Amino acid sequence: MEEEGLADEEKKLRRSQHARKETEFLRLKRTRLGLDDFESLKVIGRGAFGEVRLVQKKDTGHIYAMKILRKADMLEKEQVAHIRAERDILVEADGAWVVKMFYSFQDKRNLYLIMEFLPGGDMMTLLMKKDTLTEEETQFYISETVLAIDAIHQLGFIHRDIKPDNLLLDAKGHVKLSDFGLCTGLKKAHRTEFYRNLTHNPPSDFSFQNMNSKRKAETWKKNRRQLAYSTVGTPDYIAPEVFMQTGYNKLCDWWSLGVIMYEMLIGYPPFCSETPQETYRKVMNWKETLVFPPEVPISEKAKDLILRFCIDSENRIGNSGVEEIKGHPFFEGVDWGHIRERPAAIPIEIKSIDDTSNFDDFPESDILQPVPNTTEPDYKSKDWVFLNYTYKRFEGLTQRGSIPTYMKAGKL
Repeated sequence: MEEEGLADEEKKLRRSQHARKETEFLRLKRTRLGLDDFESLKVIGRGAFGEVRLVQKKDTGHIYAMKILRKADMLEKEQVAHIRAERDILVEADGAWVVKMFYSFQDKRNLYLIMEFLPGGDMMTLLMKKDTLTEEETQFYISETVLAIDAIHQLGFIHRDIKPDNLLLDAKGHVKLSDFGLCTGLKKAHRTEFYRNLTHNPPSDFSFQNMNSKRKAETWKKNRRQLAYSTVGTPDYIAPEVFMQTGYNKLCDWWSLGVIMYEMLIGYPPFCSETPQETYRKVMNWKETLVFPPEVPISEKAKDLILRFCIDSENRIGNSGVEEIKGHPFFEGVDWGHIRERPAAIPIEIKSIDDTSNFDDFPESDILQPVPNTTEPDYKSKDWVFLNYTYKRFEGLTQRGSIPTYMKAGKL
């Protein structure tokens, strides 16, 4: 205030505004948030452990994405450490490249993460709408994802589950990383024996191998949604060293990016198969199985970058830091410092603050039904596992009713 040279009256006004804000903040900090504070509008995502809903906070009218995770499933499938990691990274990561979390809370049955709603949908849905992306579009999305991955690496996290489903698009079509549930530990789907033991007699993959790239892309897209929503998941994007017992480091995220880049340009990922076991086998034998179909022409620069990402970790691009990746010829012309301020490669059309047209339709579920007292299992004994899960972000508490500028009239 001294620097601004404010008059005494103005100083008094500023102080009282600040005091009001602080009082409001402390009051809100004390209030316990719960399901009753939100109105559920629509299911916009479903996974093995719960679902994501579009919700509206009743007092402010703000729109959020609410991630609901069933505690019983988390405990049964040994996911508690992953969920804790996800909450922790979302609290720590406060940049433009990571989905913001505003609140987290729990009840007897579920854990709840209240996240910013990104109306652009995810990269998986975008890739399913389009056969392939152009090299220019691919350059844009891969560049942004390079910066997003680097942002979490700088915080000391490895994502380990970089795939199109976890690349979300904001209202202007820019990339944000989500789903940090695997940031620590490994879920069963990342263990070698999981794929070995799925069945004793995995069917052969000959029919898939003999398809041309158009048929392969169609088959991949047909099965893709099921893979996304299953507990098994898909090993398509996981680096081979993650399956080994010998250890891995943050470079495993760059392998995944190479797989995504291949999928953007070719129409399906390089190791896709009819079964997860067969995909796992192809990933482990990448030296033989990573090939480019001659009928889908892509530039030498693009091919070279994919092969620099999808290679053993000692020789992988990014070993000497992110600058090595940014300097690759495929990224020629990228304005790394201002990419988020520039128009996105594919603009997103948003008609309203709760527009879900870029998401799939899901049937309603009973995940939010109140727990009947009579048959209530003994959750209390397990609740200590989820201690200190609750979180509130300061600006989530103090912004009231304001709508992001891109949603305001005339800017849709």
